[in-house]
Amino acid sequence: MQAANSRRRNMQLRLPANSPSPFSNFSRFVDPSGKLNFSGKAVLHAQGVDFSSGISYKINKEELVLLEELGKGQYGTVQKVFHKPTNVTMAMKEIRLELDETKLNQILMELNILHKSQSTYIVDFYGAFFIESCVYYCMEYMDAGSLDKLYGEGVPENVLAKITIAMVKGLKFLKDELNIIHRDVKPTNVLVNREGEVKLCDFGVSGQLIQSLARTHPERIQTDTYTVQSDIWSLGLSMLELGTGKYPYPIPDKKIGMFAQLSAIVDGVPPVLPEGRFSAECRDFVAQCLNKNPQNRPTYAQLLEHPFFEKYEKADVDMKSWAEQAYSSRKDLLKQT
Repeated sequence: MQAANSRRRNMQLRLPANSPSPFSNFSRFVDPSGKLNFSGKAVLHAQGVDFSSGISYKINKEELVLLEELGKGQYGTVQKVFHKPTNVTMAMKEIRLELDETKLNQILMELNILHKSQSTYIVDFYGAFFIESCVYYCMEYMDAGSLDKLYGEGVPENVLAKITIAMVKGLKFLKDELNIIHRDVKPTNVLVNREGEVKLCDFGVSGQLIQSLARTHPERIQTDTYTVQSDIWSLGLSMLELGTGKYPYPIPDKKIGMFAQLSAIVDGVPPVLPEGRFSAECRDFVAQCLNKNPQNRPTYAQLLEHPFFEKYEKADVDMKSWAEQAYSSRKDLLKQT
């Protein structure tokens, strides 16, 4: 019996002396009062968030009424909520806190961008708070939803133009004013309200090398680099998807592997918008965005001067009617499923 006990003791797991426990970093981020501190850049607590710039947003869970779940993503849940003090309907993102540097940096990045982005083309930020190991932040509720749910079999060129103009101006604002590259430009991350306004969202991976390989650009596959020209490639792909109603490259499945898709992006001829449905100006705009050589892709300033922009910048397009119709079609489709 003594020999058996001795063997059990010898079999016990021994961690290295310097091995951190899962909670060893907790005190670095959460103080005894329950405040979440992002290295002095932002402090989140139950009553709101205080940024190092001196700007504070006061909002708390008791002021909010949960209405419905809008969706779940890789990083958390989004709820539709009603803010009682202001009578404003908001979208509230809930993120379960993980004491991991990468995840924390993503939260800080998004909060930092949202509170600094005073732009017509970026979703409004209403505040954030931290309770019970969850970070919550409240943003403008865009009641028509994301573009990937609205484009159907493809949007007409005049609507595509107005969407593109909003996207380019939003991306240009991020680069010029905040020195930020979005890194995840796609229809899912572009929101629309039923007034027809178009705004960018989801900045958690901005400034970081995290992006779906299925939607990446040639230079990312070949050299692991990312510049503003990479966002322009993603803009071109988004336009193709919105205009045709489908992603322009084959989606990997049992028949088509990821390697085949990446080879198509690197080695294949870039996809184009179909003739007939789209003007020469529109097709050229997309073709310039999808130039395989990133150095030959236009800048945002050059895109704003493209004939496609000049054609539609001041054109009277009834975006409200389109948004209402697209939203209604989506609701009807959901009822059938």
